[in-house]
Amino acid sequence: MRTYDFSPLWRSTIGFDRLFDLVETAQRAGEDNYPPYNIERVGEDRYQISLAIAGFSPDEVSVTAEQNAVIVEGNKADKAEREYLYRGISARPFKRQFNLADYVQVKSASFENGLLKIELIREIPEAIKPRRIAINGASSGTVHQLESKAA
Repeated sequence: MRTYDFSPLWRSTIGFDRLFDLVETAQRAGEDNYPPYNIERVGEDRYQISLAIAGFSPDEVSVTAEQNAVIVEGNKADKAEREYLYRGISARPFKRQFNLADYVQVKSASFENGLLKIELIREIPEAIKPRRIAINGASSGTVHQLESKAA
């Protein structure tokens, strides 16, 4: 796999540090694909991340919401040593991080039938939402008065 060194670009750019970090994270993400997951849009400002974590129980998995990221970690407790003839269900520890856009927050998490579902919602604060600004201007009668004074 080809990797790129972005350090020369950091010297000549301002404010793009997060962009380069996201690119590097995306390169590393292709290396490990466990556990498999889906990301889907379930509404205009609602999303859902589903992770297939068969063999884990809810107390062996943790979901942590940070400022612009959700981190899912799983660590299977070995209760008893077993002798497997074939082991196709992975129970290895994992850590998966999902970077979130601005104003996307974790609403809830649920676990059923071997799927961990994380509900996300995008809530833009009222102060940041676009708003229409009224344009104040002179009425047509006032405009005529101004034109007549200038003549």
